[in-house]
Amino acid sequence: MNLIDPIVQFQAEIQQIRRDIHAHPELCFEEHRTSEVVAQKLEAWGIPIIRGLAGTGIVGVLKNGTSERAIGLRADMDALPMQEINTFAHTSKHDGKMHACGHDGHTAMLLGAAHYLSKYKEFDGTVYLIFQPAEEGGGGARRMIEEGMFEKYPMDAVFGMHNWPGAAVGTFGVTPGPMMASSNEFEVIVRGKGAHAAQPHKGIDPIIVAIQMAQSWQTIVSRNASPLESAVLSVTQIHSGSATNVIPDEATLIGTVRAFSTEMIDLIEKRMRTIAEHTAAAFDAQVDFRFKRNYPPLINHAKETAFAAEVMRSVVGADKVDDQVEPTMGAEDFSFMLQAKPGCYVFLGNGDGGHRDMGHGLGPCNLHNPSYDFNDDLLPIGATYWVRLAEAYLKKST
Repeated sequence: MNLIDPIVQFQAEIQQIRRDIHAHPELCFEEHRTSEVVAQKLEAWGIPIIRGLAGTGIVGVLKNGTSERAIGLRADMDALPMQEINTFAHTSKHDGKMHACGHDGHTAMLLGAAHYLSKYKEFDGTVYLIFQPAEEGGGGARRMIEEGMFEKYPMDAVFGMHNWPGAAVGTFGVTPGPMMASSNEFEVIVRGKGAHAAQPHKGIDPIIVAIQMAQSWQTIVSRNASPLESAVLSVTQIHSGSATNVIPDEATLIGTVRAFSTEMIDLIEKRMRTIAEHTAAAFDAQVDFRFKRNYPPLINHAKETAFAAEVMRSVVGADKVDDQVEPTMGAEDFSFMLQAKPGCYVFLGNGDGGHRDMGHGLGPCNLHNPSYDFNDDLLPIGATYWVRLAEAYLKKST
């Protein structure tokens, strides 16, 4: 690997920052301590900062030379509302909150890059260091955009990165086009007519209607969607009833829909609504249909993806870069930034969990698992990638 030596020498300090953030997880839009840690480090390194975007967001501004070109590098900062079961020294100090997705590592890698770029300004233009709050369901990226980030701090392209458990340390994965799915959720309330369970003919059973809906919805993916496109429609909750001898008044279905295109989501939502309304009508029931679109699909831009892949190869070698990585049905709000600006999102291998300190949980080192921990061996790799990406994008004239 072609890692930058000063970054490798700085790894111990960046690791200390990462583990401190891990021990003090904060949920979406509550990242006050984390934001202050980031701000203090950037200011100590002489990097001007902008506070307050999306509440706790921080944007560092590194300028050099005379070029008006600019690049954005983004890291997310928030944790998850879950209980950590690791017991090593840097385990979460806050019950019910955990860095189980590696945002502590994402923040640390960008800080490592910021430290180097502030000392060795081998670029011509502006590097915007975007420390974003509220990726985990809060839509922090969307809020930063709505509050004028790209108008106030114009950049030609924006790039993001996520650690990826299961992929070997020192490997990258990326693909042009759709790489992560859209995230959508639904809640459907079927309103029937309660009755004694021994006299079902005197009521309208909402449970039977709900079951019929759930089964019929599965034909949307198998019969309405193109077999060449991927989509997931999962009913994950059905709530109804309170007694064995009572047919209830209502039944509620809750679940998620994932797909790689807005057109597919349009189709699924339309068909779900039609099936729900007509199924309810067939049983003389009523239905309330709610469909919420959370994050759009994450779609990498071809030019920027090819550019990023070349930078990855220069850092870890061509054999360590999969430029046709399999997309995932997971979702990511960096998709909002890629709707607004050209750019690319990449995966960086986090290994199989063998890196974890003594005292880690017995579960797998997977994202959103209470036994997860970010792999600190990634810190110099990710930071080097950020630096080389910025330097290549803002290459000095010779």
